[in-house]
Amino acid sequence: MAYPTNYRYTREHEWIEASGKTGTVGITEHAQDSLGDIVFVELPRVGEKVEKGKVFGSVESVKAVSDLYSPATGTVTAVNEELTSAPEKINADAHAAWIMKIELSDPSEIDALLTAADYEAYAKEETGH
Repeated sequence: MAYPTNYRYTREHEWIEASGKTGTVGITEHAQDSLGDIVFVELPRVGEKVEKGKVFGSVESVKAVSDLYSPATGTVTAVNEELTSAPEKINADAHAAWIMKIELSDPSEIDALLTAADYEAYAKEETGH
C-alpha cells in the first residue's frame, strides 16, 4: 500500500494533510481495511475545538466502533457531510474521503507525526506483514 507522502500519520491510524493553517483529516487505508465495511461516521460539529490526541468522533463498521483521534489541535471549519449518507466512501478510497477540516492552532504540531514511510513500517509491524 502506498501512503500519500504529503500526508502525516498518527499511530491511531488517522492522516492529516496540512496546507498553511488548514488541516484535512481522515483515516488511513490500513484503518479502513482493519475495520471492514463502514456503516456510520460520527462527525464533529463545525466550530468545535479539537485537541491533538483526543477523540473527535467515531467510525462504526460491521465489526466494531472505533474512536477517531485528532492528529492536531484546532477548530473544526468543515465536515464531510457526504459521509452521513455514504460512509462507505471511506472504504472506497480512505485517503480521499476526508472527515473534517480544521484551522490549526499550531501548524508545527504536524512535524511530530509519522511520515508516510514511518507509518507504513508501523502498520506492517502492527499487523505482522
